[in-house]
Amino acid sequence: MIMGRAKRIEPGPGQESVWDYPRPPRLEDSPRRIRIEFGGETVVDTRRAKRVLETSHPPVYYVPVEDVRPGALRPSDRSSHCEWKGRASYYDLTVGDRTEAGVAWTYPRPTGDFGPLAGHVAFYPGRMDRCLVDDEAVVAQPGDFYGGWVTSDIVGPFKGGRGSMGW
Repeated sequence: MIMGRAKRIEPGPGQESVWDYPRPPRLEDSPRRIRIEFGGETVVDTRRAKRVLETSHPPVYYVPVEDVRPGALRPSDRSSHCEWKGRASYYDLTVGDRTEAGVAWTYPRPTGDFGPLAGHVAFYPGRMDRCLVDDEAVVAQPGDFYGGWVTSDIVGPFKGGRGSMGW
């Protein structure tokens, strides 16, 4: 499959290609351990995450809001709309004297097949100190719009980087 100038990377054993993910996206439970570190603290440590898989995007992990460090999230004025999931609300994250604005989002009333995302929140991995899937450090999806988590078992190329707008 050719996408603009980028060529699909063939997945090896135990890998997934983002070009095999569906559109519209699929929501699934993930048994993997998800940890997020920010401000020198662990703000999330859970095995109850869900992940959204969409063509050309690395997975986005959504964690139960009750598995986020109490008091760390504060509602933001920012919102956005997803054609599949509905209206998103954003959060600022504060730990100690460090705050990152609009770094996490949730779908208070997710639409369609995404109803199970209610009560879950996703984080931009590139704006955290470190995100881990099991014990592997995550690389953030390219660009500043999408929030995908790249691990060694996911191959692209990934939408979000320079020249990928038309994919």
